[in-house]
Amino acid sequence: MISVNEYFGGNVKSLGYATENGKSTVGVMNEGEYEFSTGSAETMTVIQGKMEVKIHGEEDINVYEDGESFDVPANSKFWANVPFQTSYLCEYE
Repeated sequence: MISVNEYFGGNVKSLGYATENGKSTVGVMNEGEYEFSTGSAETMTVIQGKMEVKIHGEEDINVYEDGESFDVPANSKFWANVPFQTSYLCEYE
């Protein structure tokens, strides 16, 4: 089954699905700044575009571009600045 998700007034949209490896969403973010909360640990991969990311509790802002990934702990938050439309894959359990 495929679920449709929409956040931040439609500026972030994704499709959710599940495989034997766990759950995933694939989506697109419009230009903007966003703060996301996690329930479970997540691995985010930028498919195409750019994200400037600060994970809650960390000092640095890191930049991720095409094909690069970052991990977010369970029950945490991360801030993302997206300078232009960016597609992503989020994998979690």
